[in-house]
Amino acid sequence: MILLGNKVSFLLLHLFTAAAITSSPSSDDPSYAKWGQLAVQKAKSQYEASVIDYLHIGRYKISPSIDEERFKLWLRKNGREFGVYVFIRLDSSTEEFISIRFQQTP
Repeated sequence: MILLGNKVSFLLLHLFTAAAITSSPSSDDPSYAKWGQLAVQKAKSQYEASVIDYLHIGRYKISPSIDEERFKLWLRKNGREFGVYVFIRLDSSTEEFISIRFQQTP
């Protein structure tokens, strides 16, 4: 019975995550929402895999003019699951995209 509850919880979490990933950011979304969508889109393309989970780690100050949004994504490709950290650098004052970097977890 508990196992069934966990499966239902996982399914609901998966559906909620999928809806959050595919919808456009709105004014009610957190400030990192558009960067999360970019992280998901680029990771899917980079690894040719589907995203099954998503975590916003946080925003970090790299220099006075550069911030970095950090995410951890869990991907699935050909039945294999693996994690990828995504680092998105942006201009602190204009919020313009600078670069993106991936680091696959061991």
